[in-house]
Amino acid sequence: MQAAAPLMAPVFTLAGSPVSRAELLGTLLALAMVWLNMRVHPAAWPLAMASSLLYALLFASSKLYGEAALQLFFVGMAAWGWWCWLRGTGQDGAALRVHRLGVRQRWRVAGATLLAWPALAGLLIVATDSTTPWLDALPTVGSITGTLLLGRKALENWPVWVAVNGVSVLLFASKALWLTTALYALFALMALAGWRAWLQLERRDALA
Repeated sequence: MQAAAPLMAPVFTLAGSPVSRAELLGTLLALAMVWLNMRVHPAAWPLAMASSLLYALLFASSKLYGEAALQLFFVGMAAWGWWCWLRGTGQDGAALRVHRLGVRQRWRVAGATLLAWPALAGLLIVATDSTTPWLDALPTVGSITGTLLLGRKALENWPVWVAVNGVSVLLFASKALWLTTALYALFALMALAGWRAWLQLERRDALA
């Protein structure tokens, strides 16, 4: 953490709380990433890597260990997602494109996410000094689900992100990370816009 001290130095104050270079840069990169995701552009993934590394530093310094570990997971997932969007194929062997999950797939995804939530919360309670283990764990497991769905271009990734971002607003507000709180509120709105944009892509591809 000592080597990262310059990134953790405050650049300005927002609502009485300092905003670090890591938080500011992570915010800007994350906004660009979501904007590109809405347009199904593969350049979103390297931006996700850089933003995740910055947020891992920020969250670790705020004792949000679930979120910090999640960001490191995201770096690896971003490499996988980048490959999927460039080289991945669907079940029919054709190039991967926007699609919906089947009903059974949706239930499996929802069930796995709900089972992972208390498991991660319990781990945070036992293994860390997290002050918000349940609130930390929920968007963490939801974000893993959302990233997996996004990497496979499943339309359902967007409603997952709407929910994740809504809970994250509460989490980060509890830690007085106001710029990040505002960012995730904006993410929730962008997720709604992304959901609409991908619905249009799905309809267009169905007619092609």
